[in-house]
Amino acid sequence: MNTTPLDCVILDVDTPRYSVIWLHGLGADGHDFEPVAETLEFTHKTHTRFVFPHAPVRPVTINNGMAMRAWYDIRRMSIDEAQDAAGIRTSAAAIEQLTAAEAARGIPTGHIVLAGFSQGGAIALHTGLRYGERLAGIMALSTYLPLRDTFEAERHSANQHTPIFMGHGIRDNVVPESLGRATCKQLEQLGYAVEWHEYPMEHSVSLDEITDIGHWLERILTDPD
Repeated sequence: MNTTPLDCVILDVDTPRYSVIWLHGLGADGHDFEPVAETLEFTHKTHTRFVFPHAPVRPVTINNGMAMRAWYDIRRMSIDEAQDAAGIRTSAAAIEQLTAAEAARGIPTGHIVLAGFSQGGAIALHTGLRYGERLAGIMALSTYLPLRDTFEAERHSANQHTPIFMGHGIRDNVVPESLGRATCKQLEQLGYAVEWHEYPMEHSVSLDEITDIGHWLERILTDPD
């Protein structure tokens, strides 16, 4: 599948040992989670490059066909129905390409985290669990696993034991918490190491969640030396 390389916002460091590729949600852009990354606290932050790709601009059906940055089309209000499989797979290929680019820049795939919020989290889960090389971790915020019916046949054993962080607001009226919980349950039943967190918030990110993300990164990004 041919894909166009994604433009990215990059928070770089002098001696990178790790990379976090962080995907934004529908209608946002790569700048959206820059402030969050800057407030995170973990030991190896000074050796961690943050990469925030911009999703392509495309028409989104539920928004009356308005063009905006989106990782895939959403065709119905129930976001897990009539899914845009072609769009999801195209974005996944672009993120695989971006991951390979980080590896080419000297970051082993085992030191790369795929992360995302909402649509971005869906692509992070979809891509990371099918990826053919072990990743450091997968972070999925306020999201769900798309194309779940094909997941068991398409998943790759390389990331069977990769740490997964899932965080969700209990008052989320965009991506219902029930979808996130269903994803967590499916993954746990298949033996994945999912760390589930819920927060008293809507479709957003809270200070408590940011703290928990920092603690999780502290645990999974260990000194390569």
